[in-house]
Amino acid sequence: MASSTLICDTQQWKELKAHAEDVEKTHLRDLLSDDERSQSMVVEFDGILLDYSRQQATLETREKLFKLAEVASLKQKINQMYNGEYINSTENRSVLHVALRAPRDAVIQSDGNNVVPDVWNVLDKIQEFSERVRSGSWVGATGKELKDVVAVGIGGSFLGPLFVHTALQTDPEAIESARGRQLRFLANVDPIDVARNITGLNPETTLVVIVSKTFTTAETMLNARTLREWISNALGPLAVAKHMVAVSTNLTLVEEFGIDPNNVFAFWDWVGGRYSVCSAVGVLPLSLQYGFSVIEKFLKGASSIDQHMYSEPFERNLPVLLGMLSVWNVSFLGYPARAILPYSQALEKFAPHIQQVSMESNGKGVSIDGVPLPFEAGEIDFGEPGTNGQHSFYQLIHQGRVIPCDFIGVVKSQQPVYLSGEVVSNHDELMSNFFAQPDALAYGKTAEQLQKENVPPHLVPHKTFSGNRPSLSLLLPSLNAYNIGQLLAIYEHRVAVEGFIWGINSFDQWGVELGKSLASQVRKQLNASRTKGEPVQGFNFSTTAMLTRYLQASADVPADLPTRLPQI
Repeated sequence: MASSTLICDTQQWKELKAHAEDVEKTHLRDLLSDDERSQSMVVEFDGILLDYSRQQATLETREKLFKLAEVASLKQKINQMYNGEYINSTENRSVLHVALRAPRDAVIQSDGNNVVPDVWNVLDKIQEFSERVRSGSWVGATGKELKDVVAVGIGGSFLGPLFVHTALQTDPEAIESARGRQLRFLANVDPIDVARNITGLNPETTLVVIVSKTFTTAETMLNARTLREWISNALGPLAVAKHMVAVSTNLTLVEEFGIDPNNVFAFWDWVGGRYSVCSAVGVLPLSLQYGFSVIEKFLKGASSIDQHMYSEPFERNLPVLLGMLSVWNVSFLGYPARAILPYSQALEKFAPHIQQVSMESNGKGVSIDGVPLPFEAGEIDFGEPGTNGQHSFYQLIHQGRVIPCDFIGVVKSQQPVYLSGEVVSNHDELMSNFFAQPDALAYGKTAEQLQKENVPPHLVPHKTFSGNRPSLSLLLPSLNAYNIGQLLAIYEHRVAVEGFIWGINSFDQWGVELGKSLASQVRKQLNASRTKGEPVQGFNFSTTAMLTRYLQASADVPADLPTRLPQI
């Protein structure tokens, strides 16, 4: 397929469109009655089981999707990514988050240079620094050990590390490694987030990690200056160098801020923010909390999926299968959303992270060559751990809109609980729902079944479930650091596969820029109105009216801002 050809213009795409009309005539009840089909839709890798037999797809669908992958040059695009070619063409960059977790002896090129030694130089520096802090050989300005860490960053500098941290908090090995320590994440520029993050912390025992590639991100830098003031007020300005470190590429601004350049941890422009969990962005704060040895296992888990993605044939390749099925659901069956439903409370921050990875990557309206897409790309992602979600939005999934679901289960609980006299363990109770919900969605319940149960006639329509609602199930053997790394990489690569098929650039994010530039204009107006009394001007009627009302109602904010920190 020529690079300027849209995937929807290919014969393979058109054949899938026609095929979808046929598949939609067949209910999942009938598809699932074919045991041979179901068995062929179960794939295992390294103890992870994927069952996609509850997708509205036949064996013919799968073959047609593989032909679409072929005409979309999927294998070639995967190779280009792993070889460091500039597949992020709008920013003229490689896309090499796989290098962040590559073995020390691997060779991954960017601009003709093997980047793996650079990655490991930073990882070794993180290990050395985190061990000094954790052992008490690096102390704060007053000689006290630094037991508390606040990581300041937003977007990809926040959601990914928070997901991993939340998942590890109840892992037995991680608990032991983190004993006596705490890690917090400050992301939102809302002062309430600052207040919540410093409440109960002592500046003497707190280390702040500022994460900003350019050291210019507006929200992050205002929060960083706020915490610098918090530390300086308590300990004096010279304490900043002992209590603040940075993950950045801008050494000049870091040093001007008051941070010792020796305490800056690098990352590279071939790492996109939402793909940066395995860089110093995530590895530094997580290693400070759990120790580098635990986080290295997380990196190895992600690396195992990187190698699987690169080398495994498509029919047994977890990220490829998941990505192709997403394309099928979105572009051919017309389902724009996807529910991510982990049956593990430890994964409560997984869906918000994948929401960013997916929607910021694939929420595009033009092809990689800038041609407007005549089809919708990207998925609307949301989710909540089971069984909480069952008592929230499953009603819509069962009897309202059709939303394909990802059910994620874990064989061994991080924290097993057994009660004498109970029918099953607490984890078995949870997993009963994990196994039941996909079948409920697939089979539904007919009016005939309800009538046989003597349901009153006026209630039959309300209690009928149409079924034929697609889902897939991922079953992990456990949820240790290694498995968490695997889960992350599966979804990262799944998103890339979707983008490769749709022919878009999954690695830029121009859509976030416009709002930033408009916010800059508002910021200038607020300053001019508060300090000089200038009227609101240069905006449309609606914004002018809202801004004016805001300024009038908050007139108690002083024009010459004194320093005031949260009062909690």
